[in-house]
Amino acid sequence: MATLATAKMRQVFPPTPLLRNELLSERFGADIWLKREDLSPVRSYKLRGAFNAMRKVIPEQQLFVCASAGNHAQGVAFMCRHFGVRGVIFMPVTTPEQKILKTRMFGGDAVEVRLVGDYFDKTLVAAQTFCEAEKAHFLSPFDDEDVIEGQASVAVEIEQELGRVPDHIILPVGGGGLSAGTYSFFGDQCRYTFVEPKGAKSLAAALDEGAPIDVSPINSFVDGAAVAKLGARTYARLKAISRDDVINLPEDRICVTIVEMLNVEGIVLEPAGAMAIEALSEVADQIRGKTVVCVTSGGNFDFERLPEVKERAQRYAGLKKYFILRLPQRPGALRDFLETLGPQDNITRFEYMKKSARNFGSVLIGIETDKPENFPAMFQRITDGGFTYTDITNDETLAQFVI
Repeated sequence: MATLATAKMRQVFPPTPLLRNELLSERFGADIWLKREDLSPVRSYKLRGAFNAMRKVIPEQQLFVCASAGNHAQGVAFMCRHFGVRGVIFMPVTTPEQKILKTRMFGGDAVEVRLVGDYFDKTLVAAQTFCEAEKAHFLSPFDDEDVIEGQASVAVEIEQELGRVPDHIILPVGGGGLSAGTYSFFGDQCRYTFVEPKGAKSLAAALDEGAPIDVSPINSFVDGAAVAKLGARTYARLKAISRDDVINLPEDRICVTIVEMLNVEGIVLEPAGAMAIEALSEVADQIRGKTVVCVTSGGNFDFERLPEVKERAQRYAGLKKYFILRLPQRPGALRDFLETLGPQDNITRFEYMKKSARNFGSVLIGIETDKPENFPAMFQRITDGGFTYTDITNDETLAQFVI
């Protein structure tokens, strides 16, 4: 069925390219290919599931509804315009303007965007209520058999383009639609690695508990894969996989790959789209000498996020740190502190409030350097200089407010 769905898609868009990556192949001693879903017409694989689910109920159904803050909304909008049907897309009020504009651009006059609720759960309720009242067809982003079948077209194309089934495939996981479709198509013909963001481990939790469970609150930074609960239908297809094949990656670590792919390869990836590549180092021993496919699931990256992504990447790589310095309120104290810094230590942030009623003031300092090993020596010099400091680089609570 997935093969038929793939053939039907050719009337809408060509296969996304499967490209061998020399940089990664050399680094890991493997034959590494990237399935470039970031190069689809909507820069993600989500239009596949939307196409397959919609084609099966048209022409009887002419009104489609979805709730999404990102790629699913754009895929549905694109397909509504293609099929010439009406779509009503519910998005949270907090959705970035760039995503709203792109959804409207892809859908044109065929879609209406409604902004409802500060959080997605309220958006979903509003969409489902409207859908029931209007007797429309609700398009789930992942928990739908036809959507899963549509996403399996990624696997169909991989086999067609590679000429065989790869030895190992690495997939990002959110609600599980892409993973369930791929696993259902390839079965036990290859080895898998399923990658989740550390702040939204819905697949791992489902396997541990024997059923999908809500892992809220989640970290929404990897927005294309930040799902609080795996789908029931996707879990039914994935429940037999090995728990050892599911890994999670810290959000800051994923940023390292986003920056490298952009700077070195000229590839623009969203956080979810970079996860499969970043996971290569986790399975380096398994993949040596093997043919490996990493699915780069999306490239809808808002460049206004680039400073934050670079910041996170530097912090994870140990090239940037933040600390609170206890600075004596005396003439020359600042000069004495500055003399503890090395030639490669660059101050990127300095906030100090002098308080006359105290003998000391607190200073928030950000330091960037060229090698992680510079920091231990710098902190030792600070201590030897009689200063007291607290490293807050990895304090997530403080980071949200002051970094």
